[in-house]
Amino acid sequence: MGAGVSSILGPDGEGGAHETGLGDLPESCVAEVMLHLDPPGICRLARLSRTFRGAASGDFVWETKLPRNYQYLLQQASDDEAQKASLTKKEIYARLCRRNLFDGGTKEFWLEKYKGRLCMSISSKALLITGIDDRRYWNYIPTEESRFHSVAYLQQIWWFEVDGEIEFCFPPGTYSLYYRLHLGRPSRRLRRRICSTEHIHGWDIKPVRFQLWTSDGQHALSHCNLDDPGCWIRYHVGDFMVASSDVPTKVKFSMKQIDCTHTKGGLCVDSVLIYPKGLRQEKKSTASLNL
Repeated sequence: MGAGVSSILGPDGEGGAHETGLGDLPESCVAEVMLHLDPPGICRLARLSRTFRGAASGDFVWETKLPRNYQYLLQQASDDEAQKASLTKKEIYARLCRRNLFDGGTKEFWLEKYKGRLCMSISSKALLITGIDDRRYWNYIPTEESRFHSVAYLQQIWWFEVDGEIEFCFPPGTYSLYYRLHLGRPSRRLRRRICSTEHIHGWDIKPVRFQLWTSDGQHALSHCNLDDPGCWIRYHVGDFMVASSDVPTKVKFSMKQIDCTHTKGGLCVDSVLIYPKGLRQEKKSTASLNL
């Protein structure tokens, strides 16, 4: 869309008549159009003129882009009540699209920018890992490949079990839950990424059992053999539905391989991810919100 339109000729077809452009549109009309655009589209239009910039700042435009329970999300995102009270709806949207840590920094949520849908990541340090306190089996290792800057690394164990839970007022919708895992120990040497595979064993003998349960009786179960060393992979556990954001939904999840006829090792556990179902995680968009 261009920033202007052609001149409107006078009644005699001669030039010199007053030129009109997009900037001459009433701000209220522009705002009505913006109600049908996604947030990045609104931000792009805001660059066209002062009128578009004013319309793009309207609270009634941005309130339609926010989740129904945005006040609850804002409460989780910040403890500064004075600051929250002074934010416009546009600023609230931008605030919630950023990384919002909670529960001692072991969990985070954010809104994806295009539709304002909730995403969540739960660190390995918030999970209940069998044997995590015994350094013969597990260690936390620092890495730049995790949003939380460390992962739990398994050298060897007989009984493998990684459980967790989250209780949260999710906006209504269907969500998918994943474990983010990596076979092998990633590191860097001479600025190059390398992967140590010396401890990888046992995952091709029996599949891992993934499960989730919700407080309203939903259950999902899946089995998968772990493979593809050297790559971070999101293993899909299952989906769950949220009908209302007024009541917290408790989600419990589990990952097990407890066949004690063989040991398992060489695995990094980074996090558990909860995304809106159908979100194209592999898409890397260069668009940004200039809020």
